[in-house]
Amino acid sequence: MSSPPPERAPRSGEQAAQDGGEAVSAPPSFRNPFLDLLGAVDDGVGPGWARVALDSRPELTNMHGKVHGGVLMTLLDTTMARAAMARQGFRLSVVSIGVTASFLSPGSGRLRVQARAIGGGRSTCFCEAEILDAEGRIVAKGVGTFKYRKPPQGGATPPESIE
Repeated sequence: MSSPPPERAPRSGEQAAQDGGEAVSAPPSFRNPFLDLLGAVDDGVGPGWARVALDSRPELTNMHGKVHGGVLMTLLDTTMARAAMARQGFRLSVVSIGVTASFLSPGSGRLRVQARAIGGGRSTCFCEAEILDAEGRIVAKGVGTFKYRKPPQGGATPPESIE
């Protein structure tokens, strides 16, 4: 990925390294209950970029003891979606049209996902992302296409409704 997002989210009053914009916060209605279920946390978001982190744990692994590919795919998809929404200032939500992933090395420990919007127009957004392990090795890379939509009425499903 060229021009990755800043290493940490800028604090209030600081400038984000990319796009010259400040870090922003996703409104509560843009929370993702599935990420909450996985235990993923917001690691920064700004104009056209987003980061998410996840500490692996046994129930997220495959038979080899490494983070399951489905979890990695989810992290790529949802972090790119956040970058696409951040590009529009969270005025719109998105749905995934297509996501492609390449799994490059086994994932374990703390995983950090970096995503950024790289193109698109009024109705679609193209994004790229990568997942790094605690040592900075690339675990997976992804590209995605997202369609902008009006946010759902009433916002996202609250996490406590998931049992």
